[in-house]
Amino acid sequence: MIEFRIDRRSGVATYQQLVDQVEHALRLGLLHPGDRLPTAKEVVAATAINPNTVLKAYRELERNGLVEAKRGLGTFVARSLAMPRDAVEGPLRDEIADWVRRAGQAGLAREDVAALMKAALDENF
Repeated sequence: MIEFRIDRRSGVATYQQLVDQVEHALRLGLLHPGDRLPTAKEVVAATAINPNTVLKAYRELERNGLVEAKRGLGTFVARSLAMPRDAVEGPLRDEIADWVRRAGQAGLAREDVAALMKAALDENF
C-alpha cells in the first residue's frame, strides 16, 4: 500500500501531491490494478490533512481513469501506468542513479538535481 508524504513547503497543492504520488507509484509498478488505496481516514491520520483534500485527489484520479471508487469498499487502482520492466530495473535506471549520486557528491542539493532533470526533460520531450 502507498504511504503519502506531504511537503508543506513545496508550493504544490496538497491534493496534487497525492495525485502525483499515486501516478508515480503507478509508473514505477508499485501499484497495480486491483490494489486498494488508503481510505481518506487513513490518509488523514498519517498526514494530518483535511479529509476533503484526500477526496479531491481521489476524484481527480478517478476522473483520469486511474482509480475506481467502490461504495463501501474503498478506492481501487483501475489501470497501470507502469513502464517496461527494463526501464524500471535496467541500465537506464542505473545510469540515472549513478548520475544523481555523482551530482550529490559534487555538492548539488536535491532541488538542484531536480531542476537540472526538469530542464533536460523540457529540452528533450
